[in-house]
Amino acid sequence: MDRSILTNALLRLRWQTERLGNAGKIGFGLLVFSIVFFFSAVQPRQAESSALMDKAETMRLHFRAEPMRVSGRKMQSDQGLGDFYAFFPNIDSSPFWIKELVQVAEIANVEISGSEYRMVRDKGWKLARYEMMLPVRGGYPQVRAFIADALRVVPAMALVDIAIKREGVESELLEASLKFHLYLNEGKR
Repeated sequence: MDRSILTNALLRLRWQTERLGNAGKIGFGLLVFSIVFFFSAVQPRQAESSALMDKAETMRLHFRAEPMRVSGRKMQSDQGLGDFYAFFPNIDSSPFWIKELVQVAEIANVEISGSEYRMVRDKGWKLARYEMMLPVRGGYPQVRAFIADALRVVPAMALVDIAIKREGVESELLEASLKFHLYLNEGKR
């Protein structure tokens, strides 16, 4: 008896699917896939997302109620500025950073075809600016990797200007003129 009910239900289901045609079968399959995907992937992430949102709200309320503290004590106004300047390398460390740039260029397979360096010291500033013009030659991915790695390796450096030139459309190599500023601390440590 149970077997005849099951057989009857399967025959009805087969008859209904034959009535749908190809487009209907594809639509029905997509509907079933969407339901399975929702319950297996989307719904668990929604619970995770709401838990993270609750945590973020708790943290926001906590930080609004309590002022920022550094290692358990309130930061003095001049201490924050001192910590800022302490981030920058000493002024006499510029040869080290230039050597780091040359090593990054070698790793990225970029040729540095000369360079210009100039130290700029503004009155009243505790930071000196070491301006570097680096003409480089290489493929676009290599030049791009060199810039990214250079900024990662030398965190006190900023890319100020870039000019890219290619000999022709068929040429894979390009010439780029990069201008970096390396900020150095003039204060005594």
